[in-house]
Amino acid sequence: MKATIAAALALATFCTVARAAQADAMFRSDAAHTGAYASAAPQLNHVRWRFRAKGAFISSPTVNGGSVYIGSDDGHIYALKAADGALVWEQVTQGPVRSTPAVANGLVFASSLDGNVYALEAANGEPVWHFTTGGERRFTAPGIHGIIPKNELMADPFDIFISSPAVADGVVYVGSGDHNVYALDAATGALKWKFATGDVVHASPAVANGTVYVGSWDRFFYALDAKTGALRWKFETGDDRNIYNQVGIASSAAVANGVVYFGCRDSKLYALNATTGTLRWKHDEHGSWVVGAPAVKGGNVFFTTSDEKKFFALDAATGTEKFNQGYSAFSFSSPSLAGNEAYFGTFDGLLFEINTRTGAVDGQFATDGARSKRAAHLDAKGAIDLNTFYADDTYEGIVVGLSRIFELGSIPGSPAIANGTLFIGDTTGVLYAMGD
Repeated sequence: MKATIAAALALATFCTVARAAQADAMFRSDAAHTGAYASAAPQLNHVRWRFRAKGAFISSPTVNGGSVYIGSDDGHIYALKAADGALVWEQVTQGPVRSTPAVANGLVFASSLDGNVYALEAANGEPVWHFTTGGERRFTAPGIHGIIPKNELMADPFDIFISSPAVADGVVYVGSGDHNVYALDAATGALKWKFATGDVVHASPAVANGTVYVGSWDRFFYALDAKTGALRWKFETGDDRNIYNQVGIASSAAVANGVVYFGCRDSKLYALNATTGTLRWKHDEHGSWVVGAPAVKGGNVFFTTSDEKKFFALDAATGTEKFNQGYSAFSFSSPSLAGNEAYFGTFDGLLFEINTRTGAVDGQFATDGARSKRAAHLDAKGAIDLNTFYADDTYEGIVVGLSRIFELGSIPGSPAIANGTLFIGDTTGVLYAMGD
């Protein structure tokens, strides 16, 4: 009798989980990109499994139907069993996959640096369609970030992400390095509309209430009609071209309760009225980029910063600071929320678990690379000393230095959380599953 009851309970639990897992899944959990996951808060003290790819994971993972989907710099899109990390399938593109896959209606959608948007069968990875954009490229500016020679036009080495598809009502929305935002039929890949901005679009569109919200490196944030692509409004962020090109929107947006939140390289986090685009409030990060997407839950907004090296919790309605928590290296990671915890990574290979009520550090995990190499690069205060990575201030020196930082197992992506397990990849090509 006990075995029969146990089996019945297990079957009921499995069916409940399976039905929940079949919901659409994408970057930041859903099309509104709130970053909130319907899961128990995972513990970071136990690695359930590791999967190693042949290239870095800049992409964030997505979990759907018992599988984990993620792109890699080795050009592959991978599907793994969430339970044990076993490879289900892999599909190769012609470039690094630095977008986060979206899963909807049995299809997986992802963008590659080869300039294509791909739709694959979620079950077996077989291609269904691909759409060719005008091509990918990084944001460029002369002497960017003070790099010499100052008059040379340079691709930004810190423009590491590409736009992740969002799926809503049978349409795939995605940005491109060709300056456009695209709307594609999810079933066929046919172009429904495209909207031209003034520069690269590497932020991931958020979709809510019939509107697509996305920022561009042209410094404008756009609200577009989801059906037609018509401009509803746009908002201009700051300009700092005379210093270190602190311009442009790399952060993806989150939409909640009639407000759209996003970060900017002008060192601000913005909150705008989602209907009109009028400014509700902005939070100053004093010269530090806000690259990661904010997360919204329980009347609060949470986000990471780069050079400021702080995780913030603000009142979502007013922008009033509730707490901040420091860390030792800059972060581009978008926080993920589960229970009363927030999870995000840093460039020195650390994954943090922060209590969203108190700001206390409830857990911390070091990637394999960080455990073996991080200690050699710390200054007297325990922070990462960038001078140990960068040989000089030339463009080549910065690119080589960033590559050396990535050897620490940096975590630029955003964790995905499902059924009490957290999934995250690092820049040495290791995907971790953590939980009890």
